Amino acid sequence: MQDLAAWLRGQGGIAHRETALDAGFSPARLRAAVGPHTGITRVRRVWLALPEAPPAELTAARMGGRIACVSVARRRGWWLTDDAAGRMHLALRPHARSDGLSGFDGVVHWAAPIEPVSAYALEESVEDALAHVASCLPRADALAVWESAVRIEKLHVEALARVRWSTRDAAWCASRVTGLSDSGLETFFTYRLSPWGVLFRQQVVLAGRPVDVLIGERLVVQVDGHRFHSSSADRTRDVAHDAELRLRGYTVLRFTYAQIMHDWPAVARTVARAIAAGAHLAA
Repeated sequence: MQDLAAWLRGQGGIAHRETALDAGFSPARLRAAVGPHTGITRVRRVWLALPEAPPAELTAARMGGRIACVSVARRRGWWLTDDAAGRMHLALRPHARSDGLSGFDGVVHWAAPIEPVSAYALEESVEDALAHVASCLPRADALAVWESAVRIEKLHVEALARVRWSTRDAAWCASRVTGLSDSGLETFFTYRLSPWGVLFRQQVVLAGRPVDVLIGERLVVQVDGHRFHSSSADRTRDVAHDAELRLRGYTVLRFTYAQIMHDWPAVARTVARAIAAGAHLAA
């Protein structure tokens, strides 16, 4: 007969009581297994947890909510800025009890889920996380997260456009996301470039490799995100590709994370000067 502690480890260290019952554990076995002799504890009477259960899941269970918003983004590897809030985000239904929130210093999103979710889930759905991100972060930050989620989760932008989003912020993100950005930094660049009214394309293959942004016909912009282009080998390939592009008549501008995120006026001036000089035009 399976040991409850071993089963819980296979569930990630925490599971709903009903899930344990479905797995074949009787109520009597569950009662007998809880205590100092096993280390298994009850959380809000309906959750069973091991001492090594992940802190985020434990917090969500104690508060009667689900891990949400940027906390989901961080867990799933979606792109976030360096200064993205480090506090935990939880989602609770609009009329949920709030007595469990005493002492919680994170962010609570009071909202009914867009996508049906199991009562035994401790993390909200991808769509709900995106909706909360859209309302929680500035537009450029939110769009960068959405673009990253589309790429990592293999979402289709057409499907996102059909979701009945409950907020204008989420509907706006759904209308703007393209799935083309290779990094969040690229999203920031194109978001800020869009109001200029200049023609640009993303991820166009030139000289055998895609470039981040091609303005007009000849102006290439490459962005060195701090999560990309980081190794010596990557940098060597980038330099070689830049050289080949220049030999083929392209103007190549390369910017770092720090430049785009913290010195955008200087980046904008450089790009604007290149356009004014006709660097984007075909020879």
